[in-house]
Amino acid sequence: MYLDHAATTALRPEARAAWLDGAAIWANPSSPHKAGRAARAALEDARERVKRAFDWSGEVIFTSGASEALALGLGRAKVERRLVSAVEHDAVFRAAPGAVELPIGPGAHVDRDVLRSQLASDGRCVVAIQHVNSETGVIQPVSEYTAMVREAGGLLLSDCSQSAGKFRLPDADMIVISGHKLGAPVGVGVLLVRDFAMLEPTGGQERGYRAGTENLPAIMALAAALEVRQIASGTIGSGAGTQQIDGWALWLNTVGLAWIDCEYYIQSAGGVFQPHGNGSIDPSITSITMPKLSSAAQLIRFDAAGFAVSAGSACSSGTLKVSRTLLAFGVPEDEARRTIRVSAGWNTTAEDIERFVQVWREVCGVT
Repeated sequence: MYLDHAATTALRPEARAAWLDGAAIWANPSSPHKAGRAARAALEDARERVKRAFDWSGEVIFTSGASEALALGLGRAKVERRLVSAVEHDAVFRAAPGAVELPIGPGAHVDRDVLRSQLASDGRCVVAIQHVNSETGVIQPVSEYTAMVREAGGLLLSDCSQSAGKFRLPDADMIVISGHKLGAPVGVGVLLVRDFAMLEPTGGQERGYRAGTENLPAIMALAAALEVRQIASGTIGSGAGTQQIDGWALWLNTVGLAWIDCEYYIQSAGGVFQPHGNGSIDPSITSITMPKLSSAAQLIRFDAAGFAVSAGSACSSGTLKVSRTLLAFGVPEDEARRTIRVSAGWNTTAEDIERFVQVWREVCGVT
């Protein structure tokens, strides 16, 4: 049973079909001949479909994934300073070495007082604040921070790798999206930019803001995966206070209710849902601390029982280090060392979660 969708999720059938269609259009979109023009037309059609899916009026830069999109957005922004929240993905810290770190304050949200103080310093800045945390599911009120940053003359970049296709995107100047988190193939991502003037051009493809031939089959698959999740008018979920996606919203609500139904069975066995705080949570990403047993030992036992879960983000789960993100959220180190992440995806059912909780109690030694 696969419950590690925050690391990567299954390819949607619609995305697979679109990828095959794109593979038949194999010419380089930059070539001037007829075959190249056909590839270019398919590329620009996919670009418009992505813009419609996100209701985005700005620019779209296709990349090889979220890491490259972060490197472009943070590395090429026309600013003097970079601020990043303490709970960002490691790729953000790699893209912005030496950036000022913004601590987490009340409610598991970025500390507003510290942000306000940093914005008052000299030099225009770009601020990176993720939408949904990949280890805990905590939802940051990004649009509120954007207003603060813009008032100070800065830019806000939001990593929406975990929220795109689940929640309506926040108001931000730049938004990062990862294809393989939402049912598209590995190897494609997007940087949404409100205005190209925010970035220094690099030369090459994508209007001169990204070098390298576009991965047309994967881009077409990404557009198809996004179109499966049409924007709805409801607000179902865990207090996110934002519109969600039709079909997906119903599924997300089902997952949230499944966790609520099982909460007693976790807590009565000494389990703790992380982090401690009153912030809004994406119910498809859950971190659970088990009494006594280390996360490494848990992963081995769950794997033997047929469950794929993780400890920390996929990029760091192979290490023995305690999660930097959990510590930044204020989780005590001893608890962080006993915490695993369970993340549901578009093909996960409530019964899958109920079965996991049953096995979790067995691993914990509770019958």
